[in-house]
Formats: sequence, C-alpha cells, structure tokens
Amino acid sequence: MDKIAVLIDTFPFYSEDLKIDVKEPSGRFKWFLAAILFGARISETIASNTFRLFDRDGVNTPEKIVAAGWDELVRILDEGGYVRYDFSTATKLLDIMGTLEEHYGSLENLYHQSSDTKDLEKRLQEFKGIGAVTTQIFLRELRGVWDISPKVSSRAQRAAENLDINLQEFEGEALSRLETALVKLSLRYCKKSRCEECPVSDFCTQLAEG
Repeated sequence: MDKIAVLIDTFPFYSEDLKIDVKEPSGRFKWFLAAILFGARISETIASNTFRLFDRDGVNTPEKIVAAGWDELVRILDEGGYVRYDFSTATKLLDIMGTLEEHYGSLENLYHQSSDTKDLEKRLQEFKGIGAVTTQIFLRELRGVWDISPKVSSRAQRAAENLDINLQEFEGEALSRLETALVKLSLRYCKKSRCEECPVSDFCTQLAEG
C-alpha cells in the first residue's frame, strides 16, 4: 500500500469519526459546531467528546443552542472536559448562533451569500470568537461538498513535505481527505515525536536524514 493510501485509510475525516454526514445541511451545521470546539486550545479527545454530548442531548442546531441557554451549555461543556473554557465557550456559542440567525438565518444561507472562498472565510471570521484556525478546520472537510478551495494549513504542508507529497496534485474531496490525514498525523505522531509508531515512518524524509 502506498503512503497516500495508508494515510487516508488510517486517518479518516474528523466528521466521519463523529458520525457527521457533511453532505447534508444538518450535518454541515454539526460540523460547524464541532469545528468551533476543535478550534479552542484543547485536545482532540475533549473536543470530540464534548461534541458527542451536544449531539446526544439534541443541542445541535442554532435554535437549540440558543434555547438551551448559558447554564445548560456550561453544563455540557463541563461534562465534556472544557473546565478552563466552559464559561467563555458558552458565551461564544450563544453569540455566534444568535448572530448567525439574525444576519443569515442559516449556515447554508451564509455560504450561498458568499461570492467565493475568501468572502466565505471573511464572513465566518466576522463572528466573534471565530478566527482563522476555526475557519480552516471547518472548511477543510467541505471541499467537494461546497464549491470552495481553502488554502491547505501550514501543519499539513509541513507533514506533506516530510513525506515528499506534492499537494498540488490533489483537489476537491481528495485534497480534503489528504489534508485531514496529514493534520492528524502531525498532531498524533510528529508533534509527540512518536516516530517509531508512525504508520508512514518508512516514507519520512526527516527520519531518513536523521
């Protein structure tokens, strides 16, 4: 099996890990919520677990998040492990969802009102609490679903260089899958220096040079 196949087979979309279907509007909103959680300075595990709690409790649409209220959001965030960020994240979620409903009505309307990828990114980052990182996480898995072409993250680019992968050879969903796989590889193996356990260590130029 070649390195691309190993990466994609080993590291699926984050949305797939969370059983989110981004081809459906409801799934795209759920992924938006998950991306906001992943965008905090917190572990993948805590962000994933916390999203699952939101989904379990049915707090997974803009209306339901607003209706839940601050105290209930804090409870879910605490249960998920957002102890240091519970108050600020609850406030951020209420602000984002209120603004989304007021200005656009829905996430789909926000997308359709955007003229191109840069405009979409700009609109997303106009929400208080959504920056470049959260925007990149959210849009990364929507290539091939929405007509967008966000830049590949620097983390994924570095991992691709270490594996001698030319990302310009990929586009659409194939690029999304590869980028997500490279991000996961970087976070779970490269960043932690778990080189001996890495599933693509045989292809790593950094190890070869070392």
